[in-house]
Amino acid sequence: MEEKPVNKTNSNGYTFMFAVIMVVVVASVLAFTATSLQPIQNVNVREEKMQNILATVGVDSVEVDGVPTFLSREMVQEYYDKFITQSLALRADGSVDESVNAFKVDLAKELGKPVEEQIYPLYIANIKGEKYYVIPLRGKGLWDAIWGYIALKDDLNTVKGAVFDHKGETPGLGAEITKVWFQHRFENERVFDDEGNLVGVSAVKGSLGNSNKEDNRVDAISGATITSKGVSNMISERLKHYLPYFKKQEGFKVAIQ
Repeated sequence: MEEKPVNKTNSNGYTFMFAVIMVVVVASVLAFTATSLQPIQNVNVREEKMQNILATVGVDSVEVDGVPTFLSREMVQEYYDKFITQSLALRADGSVDESVNAFKVDLAKELGKPVEEQIYPLYIANIKGEKYYVIPLRGKGLWDAIWGYIALKDDLNTVKGAVFDHKGETPGLGAEITKVWFQHRFENERVFDDEGNLVGVSAVKGSLGNSNKEDNRVDAISGATITSKGVSNMISERLKHYLPYFKKQEGFKVAIQ
């Protein structure tokens, strides 16, 4: 009786080898794709960062041929170079570390270092003769990291504007920190209280801070108490590290206690 040929494709060894080859091929394709797209991703991150910095000082749209136009990523480098006059990498004592590129500082990594070893980036803008100080922020929301920028006017006390973002806050609740209506609440708030203490701006549920610009408060997001508290803590925690630099500035007139 003639023996039937063995179908090797049905063997366990063949299945295993096929699976291994497919894993290697797919992994190689994904790695190649990720590597190829990395430069594009880096450019996108850089341009979005410039957009956010400019947005805190009111440059989120510009006039093009007399028509108000959204500041796109294609346009942002030109206006960033025009309005951001200095990028400083500050040490904990308020001195400037000339060897560090402030724009390239990764705040997430810096927060993992001891306070005295961290670098604190600062961007100085000049808009129509008005000077502003833009400070990067990073903290923790309900589920994950939150971050943003806050700009102070030349008195180093009054907020010009703020921008916030998040990694994983709840849509319709904590994720509302990215909305313009919430960010606008911070405009013209004070970061020092009447006694000269640096307290930042707190998002407090039911606060009347939206109308009272001298109480260091804004109304929190309804149903997002933890995220609102995270924004409050992030602002006060980050700002306090800039106090040594503030005290050295000629225009700083807050009576510190």
